[in-house]
Amino acid sequence: MNYKLSIVLAAGLLTLSGCKEKKPAETDIITTRYVPQRTRGPIAMPVDSQTVNTTWMGKPYSIIVRSTPIDSLTVSDDNGQKYVDNRIRLAVKRQDGSVFTEKVFFKSSFRSYIQEPFVSRGILAGIRFEEADGQKLNFSVVVAMPEAVDDLFVPLELTIDNQGGMSIRKNDDMGMLDYDSYEEEE
Repeated sequence: MNYKLSIVLAAGLLTLSGCKEKKPAETDIITTRYVPQRTRGPIAMPVDSQTVNTTWMGKPYSIIVRSTPIDSLTVSDDNGQKYVDNRIRLAVKRQDGSVFTEKVFFKSSFRSYIQEPFVSRGILAGIRFEEADGQKLNFSVVVAMPEAVDDLFVPLELTIDNQGGMSIRKNDDMGMLDYDSYEEEE
């Protein structure tokens, strides 16, 4: 009988151990391995064309600014990402459609007004008409770092006089974010 009792007890223990409540499975915390972002093909700004009508020296004029990315003009950032630089055509036309002045600008057109790293890694981001002031038309020009166009740029002023002469100068009124400080923050 002892023998039968020990078999029954052993079977009961096996049954009870099989019924015991299982702990919920612990979720494995698996961290994903950091994979640096691969560079994509060259990034370009879209083609942009703006026409502004203004009165200058008592007569109507149209100012046309057309920005076009040029695939053969590329720059790279620190990660090797390529960006396409722009060509900007500026035309000032009289009311009858005749051209008062027209000029094509590249970043190199402003070379003597910008410094490194804007010379080697920046792009000509834009030219915008500001105002007709007496005998001058005033424009703002931006040469910028393509990965941070709104934050890292050199503001310039372009002026066209009533004889078609052009002058360029740095715009010190627009405080530019210091590139070296920006690099330290990242």
